[in-house]
Amino acid sequence: MGNIASFPSDFTWGAATSSYQIEGAWDEDGKGESIWDRFSHTPGNVKNGDTGDVACDHYHLWRQDVTLMKELGLQAYRFSIAWPRLLPEGRRPVNDDGIAFYERLVDRLLENEIEPYVTLYHWDLPQALQDDGGWAARATAEAFVEYADVVSRVLGDRVKYWATLNEPFVSAVIGHLWGVHAPGHEDMGETIAAAHHLLLGHGWAVPVIRRNVPKGQVGIVLNPSPQHPASPSYADRAAAWQADGFLNRWYLDPLTARGYPADVVQKLDQPMDVVHAGDMEAIAAPLDFLGVNYYTRGVVRDEKVPAEENELQTLFPGDEKTEMDWEVYPEGLYEILCRIHFDYDFPALYVTENGAAYPDEINPDGTVDDPQRLSYFKRHLVQTARAIQAGVPLHGYFAWSLLDNFEWAEGYSKRFGLIYVDFETQQRIPKASARWYSRVIESNAVPE
Repeated sequence: MGNIASFPSDFTWGAATSSYQIEGAWDEDGKGESIWDRFSHTPGNVKNGDTGDVACDHYHLWRQDVTLMKELGLQAYRFSIAWPRLLPEGRRPVNDDGIAFYERLVDRLLENEIEPYVTLYHWDLPQALQDDGGWAARATAEAFVEYADVVSRVLGDRVKYWATLNEPFVSAVIGHLWGVHAPGHEDMGETIAAAHHLLLGHGWAVPVIRRNVPKGQVGIVLNPSPQHPASPSYADRAAAWQADGFLNRWYLDPLTARGYPADVVQKLDQPMDVVHAGDMEAIAAPLDFLGVNYYTRGVVRDEKVPAEENELQTLFPGDEKTEMDWEVYPEGLYEILCRIHFDYDFPALYVTENGAAYPDEINPDGTVDDPQRLSYFKRHLVQTARAIQAGVPLHGYFAWSLLDNFEWAEGYSKRFGLIYVDFETQQRIPKASARWYSRVIESNAVPE
């Protein structure tokens, strides 16, 4: 059997997780409360009343999990730091037990020749900062810089790759406008303030990390996605461009010194007084890489225009969906990688998340087959290789996720892992997709 796609010899293969989704130990060893602790403990917020109190118990089982990474052949592991585990109140003093946990984890990764890729913020803001206004308050951006300074001072001698934020769109919009994620608010003014302060905290933190890690690589992780008009009509094309502005350009443009997109500012019709002199220059701090999290595309229909005044819809999402009800659209990964490279020209790109949830079950022989996930990975990796051939400076790919875990508002009802987790016993079982991914890593190619 041959290969249908191959990758550069220096391409990096990894898997990704985030702190609240896997660690558990939510109140152990001096850890402070996060907004996700508060949110998940509030009845009605998370499916089945699930919380991240235990999750995958990675806080206690991290040695076993690193061994699993080694057995899979992972070359890199992207994980996030729990801010309230290090700074329980969001600012100093530092919790030494929290620091020690991440030092042990990083040391074990390096002993196993697995490169650590650290994300500083993956949505678990210290509740103490939320009580003072959260990301809607400028002071939280200042606190983030203090946190980034603490972590990069401690781990900077061992960790080369640093991402400031994971998906600021999700933190701002799903947490402050849609109310589906912590802190569960629904306010457009707060959303704009949160988005700006997230980016501002990022921009302020970049030079601090560079100072503490002179040979480090610093970036940010976004969740850009192609937004396709549902018909060739003016209304649908305009709606798709607005959706692109709200999801993609609102973050990509300021990171590349273009400011917030004027068409979106006009459409939102909100005061932009959260932007102070010097903010946009800070946000545009030069980056070494951009992380791209991709799952699906958007098909946008202008529902405000009466159907009889709009053209017939000609583009529909495909019938193949993941358990999250997301369309499986591998070509969108190629499209968004090329668009980001040719429109924005970051020095390097990584696919920092890509994966799918399906209803996995343990077979009588103790194995877990997940042919749909394997197919999802296979087709998306082909598009990843295609982007490289088109000239995109793509340096690595991280499967989401290493482990089945706490899937935010969906609780434990959705499984994304390469490794099956029995949440009652904490047993881990590598799925068929994990064994296949190991072969991909070993051969640096996608087999037929």
